[in-house]
Amino acid sequence: MDSFVTNQEWADSSRIQSPVVQLFNINNYTFGTKQRKMEKDTSVNARLTRMKERFEEEGMRNSVDAVLLVHEHNHPHILLLQIGNTFFKLPGGKLKPGESEVEGLRRKLDNKLAPTDGFSEKPEWEVSDLLATWYRPNFETLLYPYMVPHITRPKECKKIFLVQLPDNCVFAVPKNLKLLAVPLFELYDNAARYGPVISSLPQALSRIEF
Repeated sequence: MDSFVTNQEWADSSRIQSPVVQLFNINNYTFGTKQRKMEKDTSVNARLTRMKERFEEEGMRNSVDAVLLVHEHNHPHILLLQIGNTFFKLPGGKLKPGESEVEGLRRKLDNKLAPTDGFSEKPEWEVSDLLATWYRPNFETLLYPYMVPHITRPKECKKIFLVQLPDNCVFAVPKNLKLLAVPLFELYDNAARYGPVISSLPQALSRIEF
């Protein structure tokens, strides 16, 4: 006797296999400011030049970024840092030599977003799923979500992790930066504004059940 799977059974099976992440309303969170955090490089070219110099000493750059999610109007939003008027990035950065990915990401999140007033508690950064891995094959701006053929020594490996936020906490954003909650529908297929890494996050998050 032939067996078949009903649509409901398939849906139930898929639902069981999907990681579940609890999102909290953006109104649960308090947003303040703290001392300015200046970028080490004044331009993209300066950053690539510094990366090239470091590569000769340290080898491939390893960096980690965080996807922090909240919801507003019952739709997931990603928290992005905005520099100036046109540049957006995920909170994160370069790992120190010998530093684990989880330790380094928590350090970077503290540095960028944790309060320093001595009264507010630092958020508990619960690093969970690895969402994506991107590679920089050359000292150029282009990143790829795979190892480019014939490139044996990529210049950077960037890993993007989902970080579960607590139900409430205090963020402190450097005064020269803005922290924006951007809906997934705004990011999707919008590489012209947000770049290929950030605009690909709706697809990376599609396996997550909110």
